[in-house]
Amino acid sequence: MRTVAVTILALLLVSASGFGRNQQVASGNPGDARLVTSDIQNFWRAYDLAKPENLAEVFDREYFTPGSPGLKDFTQLRIKDAKTLAATVNQLRKYYDSARASTLRIESMQPKIRASFYALKYLYPEAVFPDVYFLIGRLSSGGTTSGRALLIGAEMYGRTPEMPQEVLNDWLKQVLSPVENVPAIVAHELIHFQQKSPLNLRGTLLGQTIHEGSADFVGELICGSQINTHLHAYGNPREKELWNEFKPAMTGKDFSKWLYNGSASKDRPADLGYYVGYKIAEAYYQQAKDKQQAIKGILEIGDFEQFLKDSGYEKKFHPSTSSQEKSK
Repeated sequence: MRTVAVTILALLLVSASGFGRNQQVASGNPGDARLVTSDIQNFWRAYDLAKPENLAEVFDREYFTPGSPGLKDFTQLRIKDAKTLAATVNQLRKYYDSARASTLRIESMQPKIRASFYALKYLYPEAVFPDVYFLIGRLSSGGTTSGRALLIGAEMYGRTPEMPQEVLNDWLKQVLSPVENVPAIVAHELIHFQQKSPLNLRGTLLGQTIHEGSADFVGELICGSQINTHLHAYGNPREKELWNEFKPAMTGKDFSKWLYNGSASKDRPADLGYYVGYKIAEAYYQQAKDKQQAIKGILEIGDFEQFLKDSGYEKKFHPSTSSQEKSK
């Protein structure tokens, strides 16, 4: 999908950004958000200082203790502690070695990331912009949010032709991305930071699917790319089939075939709910005459079943029904 034109113009604003400011809360100004990569440098310094047998101790002293507020949040949410991280790194050291150069490239991606912030501000004036922290974790999460920041697991973006496939499980082989996808994951998490739907409304498969898929969709609008292209490659030729499978389950609370199913999905890609949610959000946006209002509608969903109806997505598979309604 083509990026909104404003992202190109936004590149001209990067020089005036707040890359080095000490901003602790989300701001309405895209230039106020800090993009913090210091934890990546701290990780590799600790990695070089340690031996396998004392890696946990060195991580605790050189990585976690001087770590950013974002690392502290990410540790609670995704890493657990130095011992757990050290165990993963020692087990998958060949992968971490191969991903090192990619993680060190992230700092150079600041202009594209910042440009997507300005694009979102144009499309959704109410947007707020938290700090973004780039961390290295235990290959469990490419990105998430805390109450104060976006948290990006940099080690998940180390896919290269030289990546040692033999040490990776099936899920990692599928989900690891090239570092060029980092702006897209930041955009995805930035959209999650804006979404206003209460958690209790996302208890159904439909609600959580639209929540995730719409972050992909709006993230792609502001960034020009999105994190789940492999799902679209699989889903596009099977779209009707997937919808017919999804629809009977959508009001239930069983996510196991559609979301967060990792390596448990053996016969097709995991997390196909992201694809279904993207297509519903896309349909909602395409039918809207006022595109800016459509973005607001996507980010502030109050009723997911009504949102699905308003999108007209299901009519895509029943064009005769749609024609009959227009003729009435």
